[in-house]
Amino acid sequence: MSITRRSFSRAVAGAAALAALPAVRAQGERLLLCQSAPFTGPAAQLGIQFHAGARLYFEQANAQGILRRPVELVKMDDGYEPDRCAENTRKLLNEDPLALFAYVGTPTSLAALPLATASKTPFIAPYTGAMGLRQPFNRYAFHLRASYNDETALIVKQLANVGMKKIAVFYQNDAYGKAGLEGVQLALASHESKPVALATVERNSVDVGAAVRTLVAAGPDAIVQIGAYKACAAFIRQARAAGYGGTFYNVSFVGTQALADELGRDAAGVVVSQVVPSPYSPARPIAREFNEAVKKAGGEYQANFSSMEGYIAAKVVTEALRRISGKPARDNLVASLESLGSQSLGGFNITLSPNDHAASSFVELSMLTGDGRVRT
Repeated sequence: MSITRRSFSRAVAGAAALAALPAVRAQGERLLLCQSAPFTGPAAQLGIQFHAGARLYFEQANAQGILRRPVELVKMDDGYEPDRCAENTRKLLNEDPLALFAYVGTPTSLAALPLATASKTPFIAPYTGAMGLRQPFNRYAFHLRASYNDETALIVKQLANVGMKKIAVFYQNDAYGKAGLEGVQLALASHESKPVALATVERNSVDVGAAVRTLVAAGPDAIVQIGAYKACAAFIRQARAAGYGGTFYNVSFVGTQALADELGRDAAGVVVSQVVPSPYSPARPIAREFNEAVKKAGGEYQANFSSMEGYIAAKVVTEALRRISGKPARDNLVASLESLGSQSLGGFNITLSPNDHAASSFVELSMLTGDGRVRT
């Protein structure tokens, strides 16, 4: 299925009766989950796609009557800015949700999590792998994706396996970028190495010229990128134009399909680590289920890694809600999530317990092609 990004974004925005504040129904009529994420700005596709995948599953579950009451997902746009996210979160908490769900980004999630914790509201499936959100252990935070340490460990292992020793890092100058940088440094240290050069870009900026000059001058074999898709695409284009012939590696948060769309033919050979199975391969039942749901739902949805992660996150939350006996409340949602134990979601394994809220350490590498596809 092929649709333009513009038509997809318009369809998602137009369908968001789920998203209007304060026009929400009484708590007794629905199971309310609330999300703050970027739906505009340079990181918009991350929020759009992650939300769409979650919404796809919830609509499917509501239609099938899996739960006694429908799930309603209310979203607000934070533009990937922490202050806006904190303001959104305060407003969303006033709606008395069962949980905050599917937040996008490290700096934004770091702004929201203390508010969730203070109100004893579950904070479920943030789209980030930062260790700062996982340690110390927080009873109200549940992580369904692998950490950035897991992702960067696999990237560095792959680089070592192919004999690439001179590694540079291009990273976003905030909590997200620094979390990824720390992961790369830890992984390189295990190989008795360290980055040959570092350079940064500001959040929501594509001003990468100085970073390109710094890293190209260092002559690295590969550059690990810890950023969002627009900045990383701008860096790749300018670095290649400056004569750099090495390889680019990205962590999953970059937004795989968004990066491929930004780069076009220039995407060929760019590597991205992934924290959910490929939606493009029928090898796992979860991918077949997801693609069937996308096909059945129609043209406003598309299959990609970000939307599939949202779909899986919604599936986990729905299963936890289904297991609650009596009236759903925040405390028994926490207990239900902790009781899920080890499960296979169509070939994607998760484990949750009272002492461990990091459900998965799954990571694999993918490579972009010049015709917009992703190979795993």
